[in-house]
Amino acid sequence: MARKVTTTRRSAKARKKAPKRTAKTLAKAGALTVTEVAELDDLRRELERASGGSPLRWNADPDEVQRSVAQLVLTLVEFIRRLLERQAIRRMETGTLTDQQTEDIGRALMELEKTVRDLAARFGISIDDLNLDLGPAGKLL
Repeated sequence: MARKVTTTRRSAKARKKAPKRTAKTLAKAGALTVTEVAELDDLRRELERASGGSPLRWNADPDEVQRSVAQLVLTLVEFIRRLLERQAIRRMETGTLTDQQTEDIGRALMELEKTVRDLAARFGISIDDLNLDLGPAGKLL
């Protein structure tokens, strides 16, 4: 598998005179080139800057592991709960649910939301903390 790497930066004068270059294959799969390493370092610095300078590492503090896992699990449960809620609304609007089914689903979703809030409070997690930032894709919830 060949890697594509863009050309290095040139002065404004050199860009005007030289025809536009396309990416060249510098190496086949294997070791990284110096240019690729530099580009990866630039990307890492940009990600750190975008994240407010916080390290891009998992915090392995034993006291925080349970809270981190709880936050992840609750985020997933809340995401699924919202999907189920939207699906229930669509089914209700199209008339594929009976009145009893609508009532049962509504109560189950409210109970699930209450459970998520209770567990979040137990671990000291705000509901806003469950809305993960997915970078360019936006917020999860």
